[in-house]
Amino acid sequence: MTDSLRRGLLAAAVLAATVPALSVAAEAWPTKPIRMVVSYPAGGVSDNVARALGDKLSAQLGQTVVIENKAGAGGAIGLDQVAKSPADGYTLGFSSISPLALSPHLGKMAFDPLKDIAPVASVMYSPILILGTKANKAANFAALMEQSRKDPGVVRWATAGLASLGHIVLEQVRHQAKVDITHVPYKGGGQQMNDGLGGQYEILSTNASPTVMPHIKSGSLTPLAVGAPKRLDSLPKVPTLAELGYPAANSTSLFGIFAPAGTPKAVLDRLNAEINKALAEPDIQQRLKASDNVPTGGTAAAFAKQIAAESVENAKIIKAASITLQ
Repeated sequence: MTDSLRRGLLAAAVLAATVPALSVAAEAWPTKPIRMVVSYPAGGVSDNVARALGDKLSAQLGQTVVIENKAGAGGAIGLDQVAKSPADGYTLGFSSISPLALSPHLGKMAFDPLKDIAPVASVMYSPILILGTKANKAANFAALMEQSRKDPGVVRWATAGLASLGHIVLEQVRHQAKVDITHVPYKGGGQQMNDGLGGQYEILSTNASPTVMPHIKSGSLTPLAVGAPKRLDSLPKVPTLAELGYPAANSTSLFGIFAPAGTPKAVLDRLNAEINKALAEPDIQQRLKASDNVPTGGTAAAFAKQIAAESVENAKIIKAASITLQ
């Protein structure tokens, strides 16, 4: 028997011994509490959704799902923890897809988005609202573009930060409409909203949330457009960016659940099925819709395909607009 043949047989024997063990482990899973790392601070919409989903999964799986908030770097800190955790099905992550589809095009990551993370299931998309403050003089989005052409640089558009999704939307609008709009990047949404309510700039882009709607209803902020596949039930008169002729800018924040790469496929398949079951529950549907977020679900393969497509598109936008984090 040659050495190469001996090594091949040994490898086959190891594989034969390992595969059944993984299968048994997957069938027994879960036998202890599951940790879900939420990539955002406690109390926000994404955290509330993750906790509600965790409660459903706890009931369905017969094991407690413990929520752990690890915010920062647009979700990358939380997913980094997931990427570096054991691939045994007992650590999950809840995050937008930005750390996988946007952040890697802006600098080196602490983990490899392609190799270290496994998409499990899409959970929801959060529409992007384009809002006018009291400093805004444009009655609608078309008038805003006309003003931007007439007075280059006068209109100021605030986002939650450089290379945030709101910034990507702005760059798409600037590119397609060929207008000069001044970008005002903040370091998060809190101060951005406070300054917007104070009329410190004309336009802001932000995710839909229950905290924004009261300001719209009071007239403090005027909705000009939404980034969403269709108009929102809460704002039926407000057109999508696609309707206005800006399909490339018609973006939403897509959120989902992730696991460390290498997690047994049987465990990932079970998780996907349980997440889709939880998302179909009326109370989860209502919780999402009440905050203008839309439940998604679907297969892990479809989710991975969405992430890959958005990554390709973001790379083009970032290169064309020379976006950096500096």
